[in-house]
Amino acid sequence: MDDLLALDAVTMRFGGLTAVNGLSMGVTRGTIHALIGPNGAGKSTVFNCVSRIYRPTEGRIRFDGRDVTGLPAHAMAGLGIARTFQNLELFNELTVLENVMLGAYSRHETRLIERLWPRSPKTRAWAEEILEGTGLKDCRDAKANGLDFGRQKLLEVARALALSPTLLLLDEPAAGLRSREIERLDTILTGLNRERGITVLLVEHVMQLVMSISDRITVLSFGEKIAEGTPEAVRGDPRVIEAYLGTKQPGEAAHGEAAHG
Repeated sequence: MDDLLALDAVTMRFGGLTAVNGLSMGVTRGTIHALIGPNGAGKSTVFNCVSRIYRPTEGRIRFDGRDVTGLPAHAMAGLGIARTFQNLELFNELTVLENVMLGAYSRHETRLIERLWPRSPKTRAWAEEILEGTGLKDCRDAKANGLDFGRQKLLEVARALALSPTLLLLDEPAAGLRSREIERLDTILTGLNRERGITVLLVEHVMQLVMSISDRITVLSFGEKIAEGTPEAVRGDPRVIEAYLGTKQPGEAAHGEAAHG
């Protein structure tokens, strides 16, 4: 297996709280890999470790064969890792096009002033191409805060794509979307993966999307991997069913991700 991203016994502790415990997993190059689990499972903590918001307490993270455990966040973006967040992180007073153009700052070599405000024709053309592919071209001149929620979520994805990533980390991109918008997101992500070869690691609670687009799924519960495999295998795994439907003991809901994203 050609793993683009590999986690080796990654553990993340916050004081006496263990949010992720000894997680080992690989994301195969060119696939869509979902990371799922109940609230508090540690999924967003894993994302924060991969994107270097957190440095793991223990374990190693490799990207494209390189140990990146100690690299800062900006270096990860430079290697080709882009991500979205659960909460919208848009420039609300800028237009849709301007938001995507700003997302492309590390893709093209520019002078310092252009890094602060990339207006080059090359950057604009790239942003226009992304807007076309994500179905946002018709609102290119609208301010971000004037979009409905579904289009704002798509704009988050578009801005991440402006980095021309090798690996795209998507943190609950379908949260709050209507059925029609989820179908649109399904089409966009499948196209990015098949046509552009972008590897996707997806954290998502909307099982309609997860089961439709994922090649492989890893399931977390209370910071530990309890299952991994194809959507078909995971769907029927009794450990997964118990994690989602089983009765929790008092106090369990306060686990890692609830306190740490």
